[in-house]
Amino acid sequence: MAVRKAMKEELSEKNKFTKEQVVQSKRYVDRIDLLNVLLQTDKSYSLEEVDDLMNNFMKGKVD
Repeated sequence: MAVRKAMKEELSEKNKFTKEQVVQSKRYVDRIDLLNVLLQTDKSYSLEEVDDLMNNFMKGKVD
């Protein structure tokens, strides 16, 4: 059990990308401006985290 958890955490750390890498990826070519606003320069993100940030922003209310 502990081995699986350790392997899962290690994989999640390997699959993290910097803001620059995410912005330059083909996957998000239509969302570059949004990513530049949402992502922090000094932090790494998984693709799931990036998708969640974008979805939460797009579902936000406008006052």
